[in-house]
Amino acid sequence: MADIRKILSQLAALEAQLLDTQFLAPCVRGGRVRVRVSSMVYTFQPQPQNFEGWAIFKPINEKIAAVVGEPSLPQLTEYLQVLVPVRLQLACALQGQTWLAYPVNESDAKQRIGVAKPAAVHLVTEGSQFEPIVARWDGHCLWFEEIDRRADPLLSEQLKRALKKLILPEEVRFKGMTPEMRAVYELVSRNIKDFDPKVRDERRLQRALKTGGGELRDFCDRQDYWLVEWTSGSGEHHTSAIAKNDLTVMSAGICLSGEDMNFDLQSLVGVVEDR
Repeated sequence: MADIRKILSQLAALEAQLLDTQFLAPCVRGGRVRVRVSSMVYTFQPQPQNFEGWAIFKPINEKIAAVVGEPSLPQLTEYLQVLVPVRLQLACALQGQTWLAYPVNESDAKQRIGVAKPAAVHLVTEGSQFEPIVARWDGHCLWFEEIDRRADPLLSEQLKRALKKLILPEEVRFKGMTPEMRAVYELVSRNIKDFDPKVRDERRLQRALKTGGGELRDFCDRQDYWLVEWTSGSGEHHTSAIAKNDLTVMSAGICLSGEDMNFDLQSLVGVVEDR
């Protein structure tokens, strides 16, 4: 009985100590915050409930901890310095301040955190797609620390330019590109509708015809070429065989005196109009 009373007394003392404690912690929207007091770990719902960011918390009771202040830069730096640093590259925003990212160096990431795979990084307050960053690993989550100023910004710009042109992941090549960069690029491309092969091919044909003054009606894949149905500016309907690699005319569908391959899809529209 004495032992039980002693344990209850110790727990009561810990609870009293807990309610007098203020602690620094990160919090994602809809998440919980944790603190260790002596050997006990306590988990709280933040107040306000939709809070996201770094804050100084104070327990109201054993279930809720309220935001009572904003940490100073030295406090935040001291907290992060205890955690394991990991260099990553941002791929795309997931929700709120949480981004999907990929390790800059897979081998280094495996040594530091045990795995090298796409991971969520929380509380990303700056940075953009393909931006290299430094995050900190607490054993469960990755927390954003800063933009990686040591990285070459030109490499990220190369990836952005390739994405704007809708270049396929396996076709992206430039000096300094790594397998990890290709993995990031692939993660980004999966969330873009225009990277669907059917959609991408349709847009390509549409642009060529529109530039020439025509309009795409439909097209069929014939392995090495497309069979393209289109109309001219005057409304004439045509069907032409167009090479996939450079949109060269393989068969115009009209008489060009054997000179079909001297034209591409864009110039073909003008030839038809002039005819």
